[in-house]
Amino acid sequence: MKPTPEQILEEIYKRAENSRKKSFITDGVIKKQIDYVCHCTSNRAGVRLLMACLLGKLDNPKVDPRMPYTEIGTNDCFSGRTYDERYITHFINVHRLPCNPTTAFLTPTLRNIDRPLKTDTELVGRPRELYKTTLQLLEEVAKNRISADIVFIEVVRILLNARDEKLNRIASLLKSIKRGEGALPLSSETIVTLIEQHLACKKSSRLPVLVVAAAYQVAGKRIGERVLPLNSHNAADLQTGSIGDVEVCLVGDDNVVTAYEMKMKRVTIDDIDGAINKIVKASQRIHNYIFITTEKIDPETAEYALKFYEETGGIEIVILDCIGFLRHFLHLFHRLRTDYLNTYQTLVLEEPDSAVSQSLKEAFLALRQSAESGE
Repeated sequence: MKPTPEQILEEIYKRAENSRKKSFITDGVIKKQIDYVCHCTSNRAGVRLLMACLLGKLDNPKVDPRMPYTEIGTNDCFSGRTYDERYITHFINVHRLPCNPTTAFLTPTLRNIDRPLKTDTELVGRPRELYKTTLQLLEEVAKNRISADIVFIEVVRILLNARDEKLNRIASLLKSIKRGEGALPLSSETIVTLIEQHLACKKSSRLPVLVVAAAYQVAGKRIGERVLPLNSHNAADLQTGSIGDVEVCLVGDDNVVTAYEMKMKRVTIDDIDGAINKIVKASQRIHNYIFITTEKIDPETAEYALKFYEETGGIEIVILDCIGFLRHFLHLFHRLRTDYLNTYQTLVLEEPDSAVSQSLKEAFLALRQSAESGE
């Protein structure tokens, strides 16, 4: 009986798990290419593309792994996106593999293609070497120079080892920040400084969302409000139907009453107009639309936002400084400051690497360890 895609994936996983310390690949060039695609942290689309195409080939040996678009219209083409979304996503999540949580086929480089992904195909994406190498590996499989299952096992073997290395580093850092019993908890101002340092790290655009979400998770019951589950970092409001980056409802009600939009730059008048457009189109009436910015607040823009209270019949639009918001919250709920820090840490660590990179997670733990030790 023909195995299902799920069964194929579990068999690949078992074989990869049993060969964690030794590769099945004997060809040094191919081994190096697979290693590069799996470890390319700047763009994880390559490894998902590779896995989806390999699964398509293993599920139906008659297809060409270089033809993952039904628009090609040949007998040997297939839907790579279907394999990616229906099977690879679940496989990645179950085994916590270090890959993007969403399909590779909706990335700008790979969507809207209706031709084979052969080695002479010029894909517009960065790094270029990633796409060239991925297409070369698909070519090796298509030309029967190496089998799809052997390549897939090597991919999963490398990802499993990378996953465990990352988990071990995180575990080691978490162990180092544990304080002794009875130790004085960090002050609110120290926590503000700690998170301010974290926000100053590179590629930290997701962090202001977590700063606000953590506040509502910790204090929500006390103020009768709850934060809705966060949308993925790259999801556009148009796709999700959301009003803001963080949306808050009253307890026992699903209607959004407060929406937050995060900016790692100055808020402009165009941003205010964009918010008004979303408010007008929203199916529910909100009470507050709050911009959180990590940059200085322009007085003219802030004043421009205020005038819409009357025009919208009582909806307030305001711009707040991210660190100012955090400082006020921690002093207002001073006895919850350690709970807040732990909640922020949990949110940071639970974010996919595509939103909060491994280095950014480790940076926070290192900063906290330094703060806890009084350095």
